[in-house]
Amino acid sequence: MYLLDELIYFPPVKQADEYGLLAIGGDLSSERLLLAYQNGIFPWFEADQPILWYSPDPRMVLAFQNLKVSKSMKQLLKKKPFTVTINQCFTEVITRCAHQKRNNQTGTWITENMISAYTKLHELGIALSVEVWQGSSLVGGLYGVNLKDQKVFCGESMFTEVSNASKVAFIYMCRYFEKKGYKFIDCQMHNDHLESLGAIEIPRSDFINALQK
Repeated sequence: MYLLDELIYFPPVKQADEYGLLAIGGDLSSERLLLAYQNGIFPWFEADQPILWYSPDPRMVLAFQNLKVSKSMKQLLKKKPFTVTINQCFTEVITRCAHQKRNNQTGTWITENMISAYTKLHELGIALSVEVWQGSSLVGGLYGVNLKDQKVFCGESMFTEVSNASKVAFIYMCRYFEKKGYKFIDCQMHNDHLESLGAIEIPRSDFINALQK
């Protein structure tokens, strides 16, 4: 495991352990975060831990042609019960994601420092949010890191307060980036919910090669 210092640097991802843990320490500066995502690395840690940096193998991604939209969801989308926007209230979305209750999870990895760091990325035009509204109420959304040059969107977290709102955000996001000619959505690590939407695991080497092309 590599111990980071003030130098903005990461070791090759092949040095990660069997769980994908690559490095520890450093900071959450915009420069370091951007370098991390550009090289297939992301921070994932809880409030009582140091900053931990991961690059798992395999990597979970969603190719747009594999997006699964159920018949019931297609019918719901036709009814247009929600309004969807982009980058209208980023800090609110990431804060709601932090407070979202999840199965088998007692705390959150989206700490106050993480919220501050990703809000700065958003102000730099790097982090992006999708908002789902029911009337004037924010009822769902997601956020992530937008690698414009590499044509990859790295999804970070979602929240929902009414049934299907987060799925609507995810589907909208996929269609949005597909139209922009992006390669795929980076879903990072295996998740049953994302698998049900069409995400699959690929070798980390294939993921890194896609980032570098």
